[in-house]
Amino acid sequence: MKKIYLMLFSLMVLVIVGTGCSSDEEKVTGKQKQHADEKVKLTISAAVSLQDALNDIKKAFEKENANVKVNYNFGASGALQQQISQGAPVDLFFSAAEDKFDKLVDEDHIEEKKGIDLVGNELVLVVPKGSDKGIESIEDLTKFTKISIGTPESVPAGQYAKQTLEKLNLWKEIEEKLVYAKDVRQVLTYVETGNVDAGLVYKTDAKSSSKVDIVTTAKEDLHDPIIYPVGVIKESSHPKEAQLFYEYLQNKDSMKVFEKYGFKDLK
Repeated sequence: MKKIYLMLFSLMVLVIVGTGCSSDEEKVTGKQKQHADEKVKLTISAAVSLQDALNDIKKAFEKENANVKVNYNFGASGALQQQISQGAPVDLFFSAAEDKFDKLVDEDHIEEKKGIDLVGNELVLVVPKGSDKGIESIEDLTKFTKISIGTPESVPAGQYAKQTLEKLNLWKEIEEKLVYAKDVRQVLTYVETGNVDAGLVYKTDAKSSSKVDIVTTAKEDLHDPIIYPVGVIKESSHPKEAQLFYEYLQNKDSMKVFEKYGFKDLK
């Protein structure tokens, strides 16, 4: 009888141990599966003028790289540069101005060899669609009361606009008439809604709107070259995936997207 009880007890112990092991294995397998299902999330800080093109590229990239999710932080290049300088968790920076990008290289946030001048743009004068105020050139801005540009200290398009107005000896004459905007898209909105008589924006932004007319393009010798550099942030939490997206931006399909929106290929 003792032998029977001993055998039953041993059998129960084996069942309990086996069940515990099975449960532990299921937990481990479940965790492994959950980890495998998690996507790497990239944070890309990019000039707001790149928004339309980058959203198209994101769709194609995520379709080809199912394990990576791209999150954009769009804004004025100067503001984005300051965020990165102050330690914001960013994986890649796509600037609308070389000086903002170079500052991060100087601060050792970006390796120079891991950056490239990718695309270019043009500065144009825009007015509300169908405007009858007779604006035909940049010089005509002296005749009107409200002109919008991006804040020159933080918005590259505003910086190029100021350079253009200074070269044409118009800056002092119209400075009091200027309505500053936080980024180039806000300038475009002011013009679209008729809150200002005219604005200076990128050609790519003007092309994206059916509510404005392009009056003229600023001559290239009136401002610094409009160049968009892009590079991987050294402190990236996902350097492998960041490099992958950096290289993807340079492929033929991505360059076709940029060209579709009016950017110039600088590669």
